[in-house]
Amino acid sequence: MKKNNIASLIEMKNRGEKISQITCYDYSTARIFEEAGVNSILVGDSLGMTMQGYEDTLPVTMDEMIVYGRSVGRACKDTFVVVDMPFMSYQASVEQAVENAGRIMKGCRVNAVKLEGGKAVCPQIAAITACGIPVCAHIGMTPQSVNSFGGFKVQGKGETEARRVLEDALAVEKAGAFMAVLECVPPKLAALITKKTKMITIGIGACAGCDGQVLVYQDMLGMSGGFVPKFVKRFADIGEQMKKAVSEYDKEVKSGEFPSAEHTYPKSDCSDEFLAQLNKEYDEEGQR
Repeated sequence: MKKNNIASLIEMKNRGEKISQITCYDYSTARIFEEAGVNSILVGDSLGMTMQGYEDTLPVTMDEMIVYGRSVGRACKDTFVVVDMPFMSYQASVEQAVENAGRIMKGCRVNAVKLEGGKAVCPQIAAITACGIPVCAHIGMTPQSVNSFGGFKVQGKGETEARRVLEDALAVEKAGAFMAVLECVPPKLAALITKKTKMITIGIGACAGCDGQVLVYQDMLGMSGGFVPKFVKRFADIGEQMKKAVSEYDKEVKSGEFPSAEHTYPKSDCSDEFLAQLNKEYDEEGQR
């Protein structure tokens, strides 16, 4: 497998080749995804919902992102890994943003950080990239702003909003972002942004006109349960397979069917005579 890096991903965009990205939060799953050949993994703060059971991403901390990011980073040799900067880890000041971006890169040994926002976070993007840390932007529907938006809603509808989202894209590119996630952006607008910028655009609820796509793996594999966003395609029902397998395990344990002889180590056992002797040496209270 060819190693994915910024140069190779930009070359893919320039050649018109699509880029695959998927979320991941742990070593074992990241290893499988790398073997599957995806170009990029996003350790998203979506872990607040998928791994921790919150209603949104806001409670996720820097320390948690580093633990999850480090786990994924250890599994990936050829996959390009991006780690989210969580809510309030970069908004307060440029200095805070640079410090926390550095913590992620040092603590996780990954390839880039991602932060949400347009014009408002351009000073942070510029400062982080000036330190040699690649930045992926995130515009359109930014989950950390869910309270401002009044929910998870499409962004860029109507002429005024479309102009705002486009200007955000141009601004983050100028600030130094090499990639941008476009979330819940109308198709024509997402295609225009992709055409107007040299950044790699990664769509989620945008359109096939983006340079690449990202999905939350629990959504695409049928593991999330409950509400499934319109933009999600289920490529498998792994959740149902897992439930069936665990149910069968539970049944066999309770019936005594598992473990069978093939799952034990009889050759390493003591002789019946020795075990009988041990039995005699200890009384009912377990005392010699």
